This record gives sequence, C-alpha cells and structure tokens, in this order.
Amino acid sequence: MNCTPIGEVRSPVTEGVDCGWGSVVSEILVDSEFAAGLSGLEAFSHIVVVFHMDRSSWAPDSDLVRRPQGRADMPHVGIFAQRAKHRPNPIGITCVRLLGVEGNVVRVRGLDAIDGTPVLDIKPYFPQYDAAPDHHTPEWVDRLMTDYF
Repeated sequence: MNCTPIGEVRSPVTEGVDCGWGSVVSEILVDSEFAAGLSGLEAFSHIVVVFHMDRSSWAPDSDLVRRPQGRADMPHVGIFAQRAKHRPNPIGITCVRLLGVEGNVVRVRGLDAIDGTPVLDIKPYFPQYDAAPDHHTPEWVDRLMTDYF
C-alpha cells in the first residue's frame, strides 16, 4: 500500500501534547498539484483531516494495551479502544473547524497534528456520515477529553 501526502501541517505546536488542541490554529499547505481540489471546500464549516503521525512510535509490549495518556486514573484498554498516537499504523483523523481557504492554504482550528505532519487527505464534514446520533462511550472518555479540545 502506498500513500502520498497531499500537503503538510504548519502549526505553532512542534511537540506532541495531550491537551489544549481546541484553541490551536494551524494551516494545511496543500501541494500545488492538488490545490484545485480545494474548490468548494470553503462552503463547509468543518472538515475531516487524515494525517500520518510520522514521529510516533509503536512498541507492542507497551502500546498494545495501555492506559490512555499514561494516566493512572484511566483503565487499561487496547489500542483500538483509544485514539493514542502510538499505533500499528500511525494514522490520525480529526474533525476540525474550517477557518478559511486561500489558494493552497487551508486554515483550521483544533487540528491535533504537530508542525510538519504529512497530510494524507481532506474531506468535508457530512453529518450524515460523520455523526452517530445514537452513540455512547465509556465514562472514562469524558474525563480523558476534559482539556483536550
């Protein structure tokens, strides 16, 4: 399987952090060959960004089952029951507020990707696809996400 980045993130955040992403304004610099593909994106309030967490690592012994964010108040859960950056395939997916599109630059708020992160795809947010009205999560997720966004 081959994936070719379509651009990269420009962010004031240069190291991975576990909270405070909600106020981060960053830009996605889309490669010029893909810039025409941004046409019409500005009509959406939110987009879904798919990115490669290229500076994460994967160690099955410590990452396959762990406490989210390494917090003692979190349960031990498997990697597929959490959204940790240390994964077998380090792919990040985040829904963000779209602030604007100018040329090949997409400006967003809330993207939890550090500066220089390769972007694999941008999709418009469709509530019909991206929101589950009858969802539920374990109670620890609310505690974990208190300061994340």
